[in-house]
Amino acid sequence: MEIRRDVFQAIADPTRRDIIKLLAGKPLNLNAIAGNFDQSRPTISQHIKILSECGLISIKKQGRERYCEAKMEQLDEVSDWISDSKKIWAQRFKKLEKLVIDIEKENIAKRKQKKYGRKKQ
Repeated sequence: MEIRRDVFQAIADPTRRDIIKLLAGKPLNLNAIAGNFDQSRPTISQHIKILSECGLISIKKQGRERYCEAKMEQLDEVSDWISDSKKIWAQRFKKLEKLVIDIEKENIAKRKQKKYGRKKQ
């Protein structure tokens, strides 16, 4: 059974995010990638496998070497999700701000009423 991985799963790990950043500059072979981390080569290979399964990198064989290249367009899914989430939260905060202002106005009116002993008409 094949495991379905998505972009969000891939970027959840800081090492994988660092690998993507590293490959954003230029394609590198596995040894060059592994040389940038304090983790074992098999561990880095596992991260590479996950990134490849998510479509965030492509692996091309050149002779005996395998070169990895970032596919940044795959991050559009994340960018779209963030953009949509920002809109939703902006609307929620705007509603919350209005509610707080309304409550504060009500409290001011109650304090004035109490201070002067009469109801505001």
